[in-house]
Amino acid sequence: MAKRNLPSLKSLQAFEAAARHLSFRVAAEELSLTQSAISHQVAALEERLGTDLFRRAARRVELTEAGAQLYPYLRDGFDRLAQGVGLVDRVRISGDLVVQVYVTVAVRWLLPRLHQFQAGHPDILVRLSTSQLDWEFDPTTGDLGLICTRAANRPGLHYTHLFDARLVAVCAPVVLQGGPGLRQPADLVNHAMLQVYTAAEDWHDWLEAAGLPTLKGRAAPKFDSYLLAIEAAVEGQGVAVVPEFMVSTDLKLGRLVKPFPEIEVRHGASWYLACLEERAAEPRIQHFRDWLTAEVARDPAFRA
Repeated sequence: MAKRNLPSLKSLQAFEAAARHLSFRVAAEELSLTQSAISHQVAALEERLGTDLFRRAARRVELTEAGAQLYPYLRDGFDRLAQGVGLVDRVRISGDLVVQVYVTVAVRWLLPRLHQFQAGHPDILVRLSTSQLDWEFDPTTGDLGLICTRAANRPGLHYTHLFDARLVAVCAPVVLQGGPGLRQPADLVNHAMLQVYTAAEDWHDWLEAAGLPTLKGRAAPKFDSYLLAIEAAVEGQGVAVVPEFMVSTDLKLGRLVKPFPEIEVRHGASWYLACLEERAAEPRIQHFRDWLTAEVARDPAFRA
């Protein structure tokens, strides 16, 4: 392989930080250097490349055309370096298979099944990292992400489609047995409509399917996760619209009921298992993916 004829790493790092912040002072603070040291490194890089990378104004700096061309390559390169170091550190420190997952999916679907994977693969220790956001996956801190997205096309990631979810309205049996009637969707006007404010479109989509797009119920709490909205529904505090698979056990055991079982709405996004493309063939990732897809195939909640 031919030797790479590159400028010094220090000069590239100084330029990347200064370009990212458009500030030599902030770059110096980030890298624990003096501002003059940043200026020196950038000047050395400009001399090496034979072109100016910054335009220096009175109290600010701007990227030149050459600087703007160079910056994204360095940004992506340093991001990849940080990612690689993070992966090695994580394996060195724990050796665990870190699965990032939305907290409600972890509590209400994955956890009750996880012991089966652990029993079949005692050498693979799974560590769940939960989030309040169902679309987030950070490959620098996790090996896999169980995520919900409308666009499984983020560069550098490998996606395995797991399932499409259905939205249903649910409530505790006591809501149907007492208080205001709930015989038709229009009766929701007299009930608390429990809302997950990070998924406000769920109620809109369900009401639209019911032919009542503008209906509003009584004032009700708003929650940052389906987990809390489901618990509020179980406690009889109102009606919630949630992905059916998250409440399949509650429906089976009678803790929740579907007041309008004929109204189901396909969730706008799909659920995937994501990992870095270059890690998709790693044995422990393959084992977890194979087990998870088999669990989805066995679960009646995902059958049409």
